[in-house]
Amino acid sequence: MSPTFLTELDIEYGRVDQLSPLVRRVVADNPGKFTFKGTGTYLIGHGDHVAVIDPGPRDPDHVAAILAATKGETISHVLITHTHGDHSPGRILLADHTDAPTFGFGPHPAAAVSEEADDALFDLPELDEATTPPTGDEEAPRSEEEIEADLRKHRPDTDFVPDETIADGDAIETPHWTVTAVHTPGHISNHLCFALTAEHALFSGDHVMGWSTTIIPPPDGSMASYLDSLDKVLRRTEDLYYPTHGPPIPNAHPFVTSLRDHRLERERQIIDQLAQGERTIGELVAVLYTHVGPELHRPAARSVLAHLGHLEDLDRVVRSAGTPPRFSLV
Repeated sequence: MSPTFLTELDIEYGRVDQLSPLVRRVVADNPGKFTFKGTGTYLIGHGDHVAVIDPGPRDPDHVAAILAATKGETISHVLITHTHGDHSPGRILLADHTDAPTFGFGPHPAAAVSEEADDALFDLPELDEATTPPTGDEEAPRSEEEIEADLRKHRPDTDFVPDETIADGDAIETPHWTVTAVHTPGHISNHLCFALTAEHALFSGDHVMGWSTTIIPPPDGSMASYLDSLDKVLRRTEDLYYPTHGPPIPNAHPFVTSLRDHRLERERQIIDQLAQGERTIGELVAVLYTHVGPELHRPAARSVLAHLGHLEDLDRVVRSAGTPPRFSLV
């Protein structure tokens, strides 16, 4: 069963939205193919104990919006789901205004820095104006300075070292709320979700997003870990999820089950293709991802590589030594 995605999200950049008695959200102005309408920074609690979950990219306007939303209050905790550039670097600007410690699973994984090294495996055509269909909303030309500033906002947060390292099951307690860390590797190995006990809710980061599937980029991203992490959150009782991108996910367990089923169906499709003969990743992408534009084929190739790695671990698939490698069934 394909997931039924949730794409309705009423936002105004910089506005604070009260989602529940304890939860507020401010969305960053960084929309894109991988961020949907932008990074949703969540604020838990009020008064002297306010936690910021994912302060977002290194964007002065977004950090100013967070500070405006908490004016007269005290930011006491900064919680990081993971260290991709649209989630954590805002902490650097936030630190100029608060002494709140940062909490995270750990630094940016060394293996995640080398994701681009896999590009030689993909045998994908280069994109140009002839192969990229017009979107109808092309941006005006930008200066080199504007492009560099945008790239800087989304680079991995390789300098992040949490003030407080937290592991699976660790609780952060205040007089008014308690949050428990849930380690959910897969998208990236240092990914955490955060469970808000009082409201039976889970802040799911990029592990579960209602608007889209999650990219699994090897070598640090792992399909086996991702599937295990889906099973982990399914064993929990929270059934309202707040993803960092997109709207809240009510009745989340059936949706998570559909995500898991979708991934397993994709593996069956890969096996069906390999049953007809050996294939490269590019050849698999061309058959399995006809529903997306070529500008999304590279992230699709990363997910196919993650699926193939999972099948290799299960001794179902082997790869040749060439470049690009060809994959075949055992």
